[in-house]
Amino acid sequence: MAALMSVVALAIDALLPALDIIGISLGVTQAANNQLLIIMIFLGLGVGPLFFGPLSDSKGRKPVVYIGFIIFILASFICLFAQSLEVMILGRILQGVGLSAPRTIAIAIIRDVYSGDYMARIMSFVTVVFLLVPIVAPALGKYILDHYDWQAIFYVQIALCFLVAFWFWKRQKETLKPENTIPFTPGIVSNGFTQVFKYKDTMGYTLISGFIVGSFLVYLSASQQIFQEQYGLKDEFPYIFAGLAISVGIATFLNGSLVLRFGMKRLVTLALWSFFVTSLSYVILFHTGTNPSIIVLLAFFALQFFAIGFLFGNLRALAMQPVGHIAGIGAAITGFISTIMAVPISTFIGRYVDSSSLPLFIGFSVSAFISLCILFYLKKK
Repeated sequence: MAALMSVVALAIDALLPALDIIGISLGVTQAANNQLLIIMIFLGLGVGPLFFGPLSDSKGRKPVVYIGFIIFILASFICLFAQSLEVMILGRILQGVGLSAPRTIAIAIIRDVYSGDYMARIMSFVTVVFLLVPIVAPALGKYILDHYDWQAIFYVQIALCFLVAFWFWKRQKETLKPENTIPFTPGIVSNGFTQVFKYKDTMGYTLISGFIVGSFLVYLSASQQIFQEQYGLKDEFPYIFAGLAISVGIATFLNGSLVLRFGMKRLVTLALWSFFVTSLSYVILFHTGTNPSIIVLLAFFALQFFAIGFLFGNLRALAMQPVGHIAGIGAAITGFISTIMAVPISTFIGRYVDSSSLPLFIGFSVSAFISLCILFYLKKK
């Protein structure tokens, strides 16, 4: 499952060191537009599950993953031969559509086998392995750039896709039981939305996930601009990115053990408060917009991402808990809602991350505050 999801991480993070070079190659005049190459893949990741989720509930988990990989490979060739930003964005959206299949179906497969805190435990360990890719992906992208060109990054993605698809075909059994199949009909998506909307916990935790993913997506898309442009750390950027990814990985690893002791809801509450207090502290201390030293900035980022490590897996597991009987469409709809929320949030905030990192932390704090309000409502209910 981690391998399936790692293709998604590689498609996103390996491209980070090459954003400015790709922008120059495509004739992009505004540096902020380069962020679209990261943000738009999430649009595809959000829309694709609405088709792949119901299809997996009807035809099985494994065939849908193969379809997604085929779409991803075709979209990668569109990116390879793109001559304009618009065509490249189209390719990235289609890449996201293709990758939404393994990303969504991996969660559905886990839900087929596990539930409750044990599902959160499995999700945590899967995420730990999955996070190894963001640790090495930017360094891999920079290595490829130093020795080849930006197109080679897409060839490496295609090669990994074939490798993971073969491993998945060889080792993973079908987890959808025949008695749980749902006929694939035109109304299956609308019926799925109707069922998902009935569960307040599912909707509440999905909305929280949307705000957290949206604020984190700003960092993903703007990290190259912050570290390379604002701080002039072009050569150090892959190692900085890897170090911050480790803080997420440590928290996620700890979550795998702590979640059985304290439960998902308590850990989510503590992590959200930590996320909010840390970001608000940065806004108060550096409200003038002047960037602090790189050490201070990295310390704040590390604290933020340590909190995020306790949120991603737990929020997804909490949202999926009431909809286990429709795991495929449930994973699809919750993923669609959170991602469709995240894309405009990150696009809006990212436009202001120009000469200062302050807008990023303002976005963190606002997203965390709204999330805490939703959490308070769920607990009250």
